[in-house]
Amino acid sequence: MVSIGTVALAGRVTLAPMAGVTDAAFRGVCRAQGAALTCTEMVSARALVYRDEKTKRLLFCPPEEHPVAAQLFGHEPDILAEAAPMALEYAGADLLDLNMGCPVGKIVRSGDGSALMRDPELAGRIVEAVVRAVDVPVTVKFRKGWDGGSVNAVEFARVCEQAGAAAIAVHGRTRAQLYAGRADWDIIRDVKRAVGIPVFANGDIFSGADAARILRYTGADFAMIGRGAFGDPWLFARANAAVAGLPEPPLPPLAERIETAVRQIETAAAQKGERLACLEARSQFCWYLHGVPHSGGYKQEIVRVNTLEELRRIARRIQRELRDA
Repeated sequence: MVSIGTVALAGRVTLAPMAGVTDAAFRGVCRAQGAALTCTEMVSARALVYRDEKTKRLLFCPPEEHPVAAQLFGHEPDILAEAAPMALEYAGADLLDLNMGCPVGKIVRSGDGSALMRDPELAGRIVEAVVRAVDVPVTVKFRKGWDGGSVNAVEFARVCEQAGAAAIAVHGRTRAQLYAGRADWDIIRDVKRAVGIPVFANGDIFSGADAARILRYTGADFAMIGRGAFGDPWLFARANAAVAGLPEPPLPPLAERIETAVRQIETAAAQKGERLACLEARSQFCWYLHGVPHSGGYKQEIVRVNTLEELRRIARRIQRELRDA
C-alpha cells in the first residue's frame, strides 16, 4: 500500500480527473470496479472564491467516497490559497489536486492549466501557497511540456516537489499534442527517477495490460486511467488484476453493461437534476455502446433523449435486441 502524504491508497490504479466526465455518478461506477482514488472535475479557484453556485456543485462528493481529491485550476497563488480550503470543505476531500496540465484553449489563454508549464517559478509559488493553506496532501497534475521544443516535465516536477507537493501526476503528452499521437512514457520514467515523491503515470492506458506495462516501464507508483474508462469502468478491475499478475476478468455481458449505464445516469439525475443528466447522457451513454455491432441506430436516438424514461426505453430495447452482442 502506497500513501500520498497521510492518505493511504488501497490499490495502484486510479481515475484521472476529466472535465465534463468525472462527476460523482461516474466516479461511483469506477470506484465500484476498483479505482483506488477518484478526483472531482477541475474547478475554477476564482469562481469558487466568488461563491459561484454551479462551481460549488461540481465539488459534490458522496459521504462514502473516500479517498477522493478535489481539483482546482488557476494561476494566482493568493486566489488558489483562498479557494483550496473552500474546495476541501465543499467536497469533504482527502487531498487537494492542482491542475497544471489542462490543454484546452480557453483555459491556457487565461494562464491556467498547462500554460503554467511555461512558468515553473509561478507554479512553485502556487504549490507553496496552497500547501500552507490546507492541512491535507497537495498533488499536482501536469504534462510533458508546452510543446516539443520545451519539454520540461523533469524540471517542473522538481519545482513542485521542492514547493511541498506530496505527489505528482504526469501525462506523457505536450500541450501542443492535446490528445493526439502517442504518450511518451520515457518522460514519466525520467520524472520518477528525478523525484522522491509518488508519481502517477497517465497516458494511453486502454487495457489491463497497459496499466501493468506503464508501471513496469516507468517505475511509477500509480497508473492513472483517463479516456480508457469512457463507457468501460470495468477497465479498473482488469487493470488491478493485471498489475497483480492475475487473470483479467472478462467484460460483463452487454445487458449488464447497459444496466450500469442506466444506473449511472439515474444517479446523476438524483444529484444534479434530470435535464442536465440526460444532456450529459447523450455522450456518456453512447460510450457504453462503443464497438457494439448494430448499435448505430440506438446512438442516434440516445443523442436526442430528454428524459430518463426515454433513456430507459432505449436501454430495454438494446438489452432485448442486442442481447447476444
